[in-house]
Amino acid sequence: MKAEIHPDYHEITVVMTDGTEYKTRSTWGKEGDVMKLDVDPLTHPAWQGGTGKVIEKGQLDKFESKYGSFLSGGTKKD
Repeated sequence: MKAEIHPDYHEITVVMTDGTEYKTRSTWGKEGDVMKLDVDPLTHPAWQGGTGKVIEKGQLDKFESKYGSFLSGGTKKD
């Protein structure tokens, strides 16, 4: 393996949206940096019930009224 071609692999701290934190190794930042997440499995609908929750909140209807309903195979609402 060639020397000096790989990024530095070091320990960082990841802070979840609820404030919990854990240590992991990464090439992001530098040794000891803290990565604060804006989106994680605790807050994103993909991990919290998927499309069911998005549809419940009316987000899909809002999207389809603005961009058309290509996701469901229909045409744009007037």
